[in-house]
Amino acid sequence: MFQLKGRLKEVKETRQVSDKFSVREFVLTDESSQYPQHVQFQATQDRCALLDGFQVGGEVTVNFNIRGREWTSPQGEVKYFNSLDAWRIEAADSVPAPIGSDIPPAATIEGGSDDDLPF
Repeated sequence: MFQLKGRLKEVKETRQVSDKFSVREFVLTDESSQYPQHVQFQATQDRCALLDGFQVGGEVTVNFNIRGREWTSPQGEVKYFNSLDAWRIEAADSVPAPIGSDIPPAATIEGGSDDDLPF
């Protein structure tokens, strides 16, 4: 799993590749170094909708996996292709809830102290 924070430069429309496969590409500009990098990602299937709530120019954090595949041309030349498959997109300024924030506080023992240790 990898993560990159940047500004949405471009969001393309969802493309129906086949009856059972859809893809939506988008470009993120990483401005963390002297030279901005424009990185293309893709969202597939039901994840295409992840981009619906975001505007071009907004800062986002993208969680993604790197996928690689091999292809042999009709001439027998082997080539390799990589894709960055996004599986989560969040507004960069959103603050995740602390782990355990949805866990209710421990119950106290009736008639006893809040200390549940037996000694």
